[in-house]
Amino acid sequence: MEFLLSGILAITWQQVIMYCIGGLLIYLAIGKGFEPALLMPMGFGAILVNLPLSGVLDQILEGGIESHGIIQWLFETTIESSEALPILLFIGIGAMIDFGPLLSNPKMMIFGAAAQFGIFFTIALACLFGFDLKDAASIGIIGAADGPTSIMVSQIFDSKYMGAIAVAAYSYMALVPIIQPFAIKLVTTQKERSIRMPYNPRNISKLTRILFPIIVTIIAGLIAPMSVSLVGFLMFGNLLRECGCLNSLSQTAQNEFANIITLLLGITISFSMQAENFVRFETFLIMLLGLVAFIFDSIGGVLFAKLMNLFLKEKINPMIGAAGISAFPMSARVIQKLAMAEDKQNHLLMHAIGANVSGQIGSVIAGGIILYLIPQFVK
Repeated sequence: MEFLLSGILAITWQQVIMYCIGGLLIYLAIGKGFEPALLMPMGFGAILVNLPLSGVLDQILEGGIESHGIIQWLFETTIESSEALPILLFIGIGAMIDFGPLLSNPKMMIFGAAAQFGIFFTIALACLFGFDLKDAASIGIIGAADGPTSIMVSQIFDSKYMGAIAVAAYSYMALVPIIQPFAIKLVTTQKERSIRMPYNPRNISKLTRILFPIIVTIIAGLIAPMSVSLVGFLMFGNLLRECGCLNSLSQTAQNEFANIITLLLGITISFSMQAENFVRFETFLIMLLGLVAFIFDSIGGVLFAKLMNLFLKEKINPMIGAAGISAFPMSARVIQKLAMAEDKQNHLLMHAIGANVSGQIGSVIAGGIILYLIPQFVK
């Protein structure tokens, strides 16, 4: 009884807040279906790491006995020292992606670059709010709509806000169906949202599908060498899918492998959600800046599409530009839903998917560029 009371009395008000945050993440995952594979283990992990004298964290017991906690061990082994989990997850993501719609309409590739505007805008904004450049870059990458990239960048830059950044990245990814319609309607008219775009699919040869991931890896490696681990594993997963002789490995990468890595990543990242590091004003500010990054990514893609329309005979529905973020395939589905709301015969899904898969490539290249450039300014 005395031991029980000592545990209860050791709970701080910050830990109580973390129990509430953990409960909220679990509710969003189970009750609302928002990214359940990640938000549920993150929410449950947030509760685990904030229990007094939690056995999931390393600690020194009476008599000087050292107890190794499983979550701290996972974090130090697979994220802190090697960034293994975020990188390995890209194999599964790559195996899920069909680049056919992008190869059928290569001009959609440009939106994968344009929709990264929010990242760099938010980096500048975060610096104005007093964050140092490496923390600002880690916050800005939330706009990539790519959780593994956000975790990897913040870990390499040794950001003390990694927990808040991870929560913001995955929470806003889950809220894309709410955030993107708001952002798109801010900068488009009903007439623009009603623009029709006929889809004329081209027959993409097997050779093209096989060469694409190889060529993209080489080009990305030359442009942004720091992105090679992310782009390379993404494209390796896609090569498993497209080669035609490793179907069982491709299916494993898409399902069992990706699911295991996702669950481990979600509960492991909760290590950085300990109350003393998480419950602070900066966390609120990071959540706000992350929202700005998401909104301006979408707006950047839309405005670039509108700029292109000034010079194109066949107009692009500017909503397509917003699909250039990395949240695949949620963003493409949002664009299709908005198009159908304006015109039930307007089918933009395949165009939006082309831009969306381009965003997968664009986000990891943006992460690589940031990892290369930022250290040049802080030497």
